[in-house]
Amino acid sequence: MKVLWALLKVAVALVLFIPVGLLMLGVIGTVLGLAFLLARVALIGLLAFGAFKLVARLMRGPAPRVEPKVTPQLSSADPYYEAAMRELDLDLPESHARR
Repeated sequence: MKVLWALLKVAVALVLFIPVGLLMLGVIGTVLGLAFLLARVALIGLLAFGAFKLVARLMRGPAPRVEPKVTPQLSSADPYYEAAMRELDLDLPESHARR
């Protein structure tokens, strides 16, 4: 009886695990197939983009040089700000130690 019970458990396990395993293989196969398809599409797109850039560069010639803009010189600090700082320096004697 123990042998029959063990065989019954093995049969039930196989009945459950074989279809689930096949479904999982199908899902994994589908995901793997989609991954390869997307990789191929990305590679084809990359090659098409490179060919387009090459043809555009050959037709237009080299890109024009861009001259850097000169940064304008900043004006001196605000005179009102400087006056306020001098007034604070008079009110706060420890601020002289910071300088």
